[in-house]
Amino acid sequence: MHYYSFHVSDYIHDTAHLSAYEDLAFRRMLDLYYTSEKPIPNKTQEVARRIRLPNQTIAVQTVLEEFFMFDRENDCWFHKRCDETIAAYQAKAERNREVGKLGGRPKANPEQTQVVSKDNPNHKPITNNHKPNKNATSVAVVVPDWIQLETWEAFIQMRKRIGKPPTDYALKLIIAKLDRFRSNGQDVKQVLEKSITSGWQDVFEIKGNPADIVRLTVPSKNEPDPALEKIKEDDKKAAPIPLEVLAKMAQLRKGMQ
Repeated sequence: MHYYSFHVSDYIHDTAHLSAYEDLAFRRMLDLYYTSEKPIPNKTQEVARRIRLPNQTIAVQTVLEEFFMFDRENDCWFHKRCDETIAAYQAKAERNREVGKLGGRPKANPEQTQVVSKDNPNHKPITNNHKPNKNATSVAVVVPDWIQLETWEAFIQMRKRIGKPPTDYALKLIIAKLDRFRSNGQDVKQVLEKSITSGWQDVFEIKGNPADIVRLTVPSKNEPDPALEKIKEDDKKAAPIPLEVLAKMAQLRKGMQ
């Protein structure tokens, strides 16, 4: 098979809990299943190599055990929906071969290929050749509610403007990084805005600004200086200087003039 129908909403619903590598392994195993038109062999290491994830055998095995059924007799993993789709495809291919042996389908009457309304002979036929919306966000990527949608879409538009439109998988990796940054106390909106203004394809943690460090260590004008407050407190605790000492100091100052 070179084509199969992909139900996006069903897939997202059933795989939202998968890790990035498990999700990638599942998608590639589906491609392997459909292109080979046969079940997945019970050889985890070989399967991982064939789907170009040789170091992710655990992810491959996890997906097999969760989404596929094991056939002990044939020592393979099968998927019910995949088998039904392949069977329907093979039946259709067989019908087409039989029709081909009989000379192919009858040619359509060119006068009947387009129906024009009698009431409105100038009516243009309706077609489904709608142009894709380049500004639409891919429905295969679920944006978490902790990411501001306006900022997220602005980031995607920036990637398109610089000629680097992101794939669905790349967006999932970026969301995973943003989630880690958020766990480290980063502001996700500021991280995305930094990438947008800088024209970066990826997202990065915002490092501390020296000016921020100064603001954290030096009090503002409205706050008392801790050092000066300490001096004032020490002055209050210090014993007063005796009068004779003050007089002696005054005489010494006069002698120095």
